[in-house]
Amino acid sequence: MEIVPMTVPDTLEGAYVLSVVDFFLSIVIIWAISLVLYLLPYLNKLGDVTDESLKGGH
Repeated sequence: MEIVPMTVPDTLEGAYVLSVVDFFLSIVIIWAISLVLYLLPYLNKLGDVTDESLKGGH
């Protein structure tokens, strides 16, 4: 089975296709970054440090 790479034609229609693909990929990347930023406070609570544990030293 031969794999044939897909190419975007160098026309106005190809530019539209590339713009739409780029738009949706940027939405996916922005969503992934926002998901990581949303989860950061929950990850911070896993390593909770209290004042009593800090006073004891190592």
